Amino acid sequence: MKRFVFCIALVALLLGVSKAGYAASGNKQAAVAQKAAAPESADFLGSDVCAACHADVVKKFEGNPHSKLALEHGGHGATCESCHGSGKAHVEGGGDVTKIKMLAKLPEKQVDATCLGCHAGAHPNFERSPHAKAGVGCISCHSIHEGNTEDKLLKASQPVLCYQCHADVKPSFDMPFHHKVNEGLVKCSDCHDVHGTFNANNVKSTADQNLICTKCHAETRGPWVYEHAVIKGEGCTACHTPHGSQNPRLLNVANINQLCNQCHSGVAAGTVHGINSGSQELQSCINCHTMIHGSNINQAFLR
Repeated sequence: MKRFVFCIALVALLLGVSKAGYAASGNKQAAVAQKAAAPESADFLGSDVCAACHADVVKKFEGNPHSKLALEHGGHGATCESCHGSGKAHVEGGGDVTKIKMLAKLPEKQVDATCLGCHAGAHPNFERSPHAKAGVGCISCHSIHEGNTEDKLLKASQPVLCYQCHADVKPSFDMPFHHKVNEGLVKCSDCHDVHGTFNANNVKSTADQNLICTKCHAETRGPWVYEHAVIKGEGCTACHTPHGSQNPRLLNVANINQLCNQCHSGVAAGTVHGINSGSQELQSCINCHTMIHGSNINQAFLR
């Protein structure tokens, strides 16, 4: 028995050594490959060399958030060549533009890959987002070199920037009842994550998806003892149109009773709702069911 246990232990030890050796070999190969792929440090000339010819760009860049990165690691942080690649061949070629990475002339996917080299952690879903799939890349919206620009280096402020592509949405915010986007009270990015989510239309993801609305409309948040099932099942947009509507409270339809009867069509028949003065044609459902989003005292949402 002892001999059997000893054999098992010996096999396990040998497997561990083999696995460790394989891992070390793999790490060594990866390091060699990485070193081969990376240009030699001597190929990097530094931003001062770039500034000799591109003084106009460098001057604007002084007020740019990216410029702060250059001060990191003892002044050896992110520089021009961090995005544009080694400038040695470019300089030795007398400014040959074919020997430097000119992001403005590259395909969007290559530009995005360069940006995501630093920003992948903040925007992990960008490559699968509708914007990326439609060829709308980082520099479609962001001005990388400019200084003292809009927040997040946007080329224009919201919603003007968004309307350049989403012109079909713009009229919604001119309707009689609308979220105050044009007025500057609400931004597109308050509800949408333009860099990609797992929801339709890049709507931001939250544990409770209604939080997108209830972070502002806190009076409807709950939690409630008696919850309106449609809110949990379909969310706020089951009844409301988020951008704008011709109906008060941004309702999907003009008549509240018609909206309620889309789910509760059988309620009126044979009940007080269909009798004389209590008729649903004469009174609004929410005249009685005032706590329509949820109630802590009544399962019929009566106050």
